[in-house]
Amino acid sequence: MTRYEDLPYRTCVGVMLLNPQGRVFIGRRAGGIEHVDDTHVWQMPQGGVDPGEDTWEAAKRELYEETSVRSVEKLGEVPDWLIYDIPRTVAGRAWKGRYRGQRQRWFALRFTGNESEINVVQPPHGHKAEFVSWRWEPMKNLPELIVPFKRPVYERVVKEFAGLAGD
Repeated sequence: MTRYEDLPYRTCVGVMLLNPQGRVFIGRRAGGIEHVDDTHVWQMPQGGVDPGEDTWEAAKRELYEETSVRSVEKLGEVPDWLIYDIPRTVAGRAWKGRYRGQRQRWFALRFTGNESEINVVQPPHGHKAEFVSWRWEPMKNLPELIVPFKRPVYERVVKEFAGLAGD
């Protein structure tokens, strides 16, 4: 078995979807072994990058697969890869034990559609629902709603995109 320290990071993208008022889409996770309480079950859409896939294309695909949203315009991108480690107690069970965490490229997108477009309960093309509910949240609140081990990434994303907030 590979030692935790030797495991690679999973390449992923994250999406901060903002409504016209500058509030951010967050979804309540449908589940996950890393969630230990009812406060830290919220997150922004994120997911893996397929081999050979462009990160911008992956961000739009992941957003669509998790929220049904296609009506967006790109506002920005964090220029660096942001990395987090999952706790050792979770590492052997998450992603079949193949990764120690994620390296993520983050994008900010403006939602230009109607809220009726958002559907997290029945995602398109038979994708498994990642979220059981969703809401718009002030950007400054995001780090306190995510599982603690992802908090530094969320703090950086909020710092990078703070100028896009409506409050």
